[in-house]
Amino acid sequence: MFFLLKKQAMNIYIEVYGCTANKSDASIIKGLAEKKGHNIVEDAMDADAIVLLTCTVIGSTEQRMLHRIKKLNELRKTLVVSGCMASVQHELVKKTAKQGSLIVPPQHVSDVINLLEGKKVSHEPETKVSQPRYFNGVIAPIAVSEGCDYSCSYCITTKARGKLLSYPIKEIVKTVEDAVSRGCKEIQLTAQDFASYGLDNGEKISELVNRICEIKDGFRVRVGMMNPHTVLHRIDELLKVYSNKKVYKFLHLPVQSGDDRVLKKMNRGYTADDFVNIVSIFRSRFPDITLSTDVIVGFPGEDEKAFMNTMKLLEKVEPDIVNITRFSPRPHTDAKNLKNRVPTIVAKDRSRRLTVFCKKITEKRNKGYIDKVCSVVVTEKGKGSTNVGRTDTYKPVVVPSNTPIGSTVTVKIVDATVTHLIGKLI
Repeated sequence: MFFLLKKQAMNIYIEVYGCTANKSDASIIKGLAEKKGHNIVEDAMDADAIVLLTCTVIGSTEQRMLHRIKKLNELRKTLVVSGCMASVQHELVKKTAKQGSLIVPPQHVSDVINLLEGKKVSHEPETKVSQPRYFNGVIAPIAVSEGCDYSCSYCITTKARGKLLSYPIKEIVKTVEDAVSRGCKEIQLTAQDFASYGLDNGEKISELVNRICEIKDGFRVRVGMMNPHTVLHRIDELLKVYSNKKVYKFLHLPVQSGDDRVLKKMNRGYTADDFVNIVSIFRSRFPDITLSTDVIVGFPGEDEKAFMNTMKLLEKVEPDIVNITRFSPRPHTDAKNLKNRVPTIVAKDRSRRLTVFCKKITEKRNKGYIDKVCSVVVTEKGKGSTNVGRTDTYKPVVVPSNTPIGSTVTVKIVDATVTHLIGKLI
């Protein structure tokens, strides 16, 4: 075992992969480390202990995580593996990590520092949102819930993070207040399905966002990913949420397929027309809203007709962002055992065709911003001598590096690419 003496101040290196839920968990681990007098370091070589927050959403990511565990083992440091793999692939992680490594499921990240200090932990469920946080920069990812009550046939994340557990509004608001007091300008409200918030405990999603937006100071709120099935049943309340001026007009609504037969196999609970109707309703209220969606190509049983239905749907709704993934059979999921697998060469071809197609749509929509004047919140360092900010619709805008991070500026959009807009200060 490689535990350090609890009287020592440790140097802790944290490496994060995957979704904003992991980023939120990382901020908790860092916050607890800081509270107890430990140091967060930027290089694994300088660390006494390494914390790896893993992702296992697809097979290639799993392999990357296993490779990373092996590489970190070579440093002969105390290693903590958390994130989804620690929960749903515990034995695989245990087999790969060196003896003495700690494997901590995401539900118990608040135990990480105590475990590193050699202390006993109760493993009782805790409300993670009430834990101390460490925020580096002006973006604060804050989970409003853990888990998901849906059973999408391809999804391993639900197996890893469990059933829906919505955190109390009071505790979420307190965490956001703390982030804002430390200078955070973008609050990312994250969840496996943000639209499901409160369905388990009776909390109102509109009250949550309104209470957050009542906090004084200039900051913006980004609402997390939502399942169309949930949105269908809560659309009026969600429209109220998006009506708040502090909320970015950014809708992350994964469709996954434009074919109803495939959607049924995925156990998504909605039709392609349902998705189109939701988008239409949001755009009628917020015409410039940025639409981000996700698509899985090569799902078992997806023939060319089904794939073309997806292409037609995307052509119809013209999303600003499309995250494309080739189907990857995951352990413990129903889709792993489905027949009529799509050959890899066919799935790769569909992914390539869809990528080319969607890039044209994205570029077209981004070019539509040229000559517009936008208010931009500068949130991070860009490439070279630039910084990056976000418009009211969450479009990324490249601005000069002398524009302070955390500031709000007015720019004229002078050019646009597939990935971003280019702004000139006015």
